[in-house]
Parts: sequence; structure tokens; C-alpha cells
Amino acid sequence: MLRWLSILLLSVVASNASAQSVSFKSVTVGSIAAGPEIAATLSKPQGNGPFPAIVLAHSCAGVNPHTSFWSRLLTGWGYVVLAPDSFGPRGFQGGVCSRGTLVSGSERVTDVAGALDWLNAQPFVQKDRIGLIGHSHGGWAAVRAVQKSYNLASRGLQAAVAYYPLCGAQTDRDVAVPLLILIGDKDDWTPADNCRRLEKAGFAQPGLVETVYYPNALHSFDSKLPERSAFGHKLAYDTVAGPDAEARTKAFFAKYLR
Repeated sequence: MLRWLSILLLSVVASNASAQSVSFKSVTVGSIAAGPEIAATLSKPQGNGPFPAIVLAHSCAGVNPHTSFWSRLLTGWGYVVLAPDSFGPRGFQGGVCSRGTLVSGSERVTDVAGALDWLNAQPFVQKDRIGLIGHSHGGWAAVRAVQKSYNLASRGLQAAVAYYPLCGAQTDRDVAVPLLILIGDKDDWTPADNCRRLEKAGFAQPGLVETVYYPNALHSFDSKLPERSAFGHKLAYDTVAGPDAEARTKAFFAKYLR
């Protein structure tokens, strides 16, 4: 475990060498009031652009090595990446894993909207070619962000990917932006059955949503760490789900952002 953590921490140092700290204002969306000023990390491909961009929504742990891994991966695919810190500015520097509702997925939509506005104002970003990806708590935020009531398509959001999110059959049916959900059937933190109930309830525009269930995958199946536990839940990298989900994510964003 220590060896894996050391490798991840070293990768964070390397990736941060080319990253830039920025900040922007979260903005009111629908009935959700704006949050605080949001700190974020910006990563860019080499060259002047303009490039398509992706907003990266971190997990319940906050900005961490997993965030840096995905920033580096997405930048390598040719995207500008903006990774907001949704917890630190709200006073939860240690994350919210012990109580995820301290900051709701809906609250984080205000951060996503602010990130979209900030990206659209940058000369190196290709306007209206912006995606969103989130993991766990960030996946919950991604599922919320594509709801019609928030109208983030008008801010340039073209596609969203949600890794092992919290799905709500009563709240998440009105998807208005293409959405890819990737979740493990053995996830005991954000159970896949919640997403199945959402599918059964029926999406307003079912053609916009694709859900992939991985039969043997636990929570955090894309994080290349050995099997472990956190807050009473099992987490592990899955050698089938991880690469497949990554490939699907790459193809999905290429379809809608290129």
C-alpha cells in the first residue's frame, strides 16, 4: 500500500509542475444559490489551442492524487482540464467521505457552472466544446449537472461522464446533456441498483443516457490501488472495468467534444 501511495504522490508532484492555480466564482443555477469563490487547478496541453476542455469533479476525498491522475490523463488526450476544489472553500478541507451530504451534488452544480463560464472566457479554450467528468461524489455532481432545470448546455456543456455516482430515481430523470454512467455491480458505497431504479423510472430523453454495469467491480474501480476499505466500504482497482471505462470515456468525449 505504501509503495502505491508513494508512486501516486510522486505523480502529483510531476503533474503539478505544469499545472496552474486559478479561481472563479460559483454561480446561481436554478434554485441553487451560488457558493463561495472556488479555487481550482488548471492543466493545458502543449500549444496555443484553442482546445476542448473538461471540468473534473473530485470524489468525496476532495482534491487528491486521483484527481491529479485524471488531470494528467485528460490533458494527454488533448483537453484543457479545470479541477475545482468544491470542499476546501466551503470549510471541508479533509473531504466529506464520512458524511457526503455536507456538500450536496446539487450544490456542486454551482461550481460546475462557474467553471464553464471561466473556461468559455479563456482564449485557449474552444467555446461550447466543454465536458464534465466526476467520480463518486463528483459523479453525483455530474448526474445532477446534466438535469434540464440547470440548463448547463447554454453554458457550453456538451457531455458528462459519471463514474460510480449516486443515482436518484426521483431527481435525475430529466437529463438534457449526453451522459455516460459507469458503475460496478459490487459497489457497496454507491450501489448500482440505484442507477437501475433510475433507468426503470425512465429518462425524459433516454437516448441521451448510456449506463455500463461492470459485474465484478467495486467502488473506485479505476484507481490503481490494491483492494482496501474506507469508511466501511470496499474499494479496489478492477483490471477489466478500469481499462474498459477509460476507453469508453475517451471515445465518449471524442464523439461530443471533437
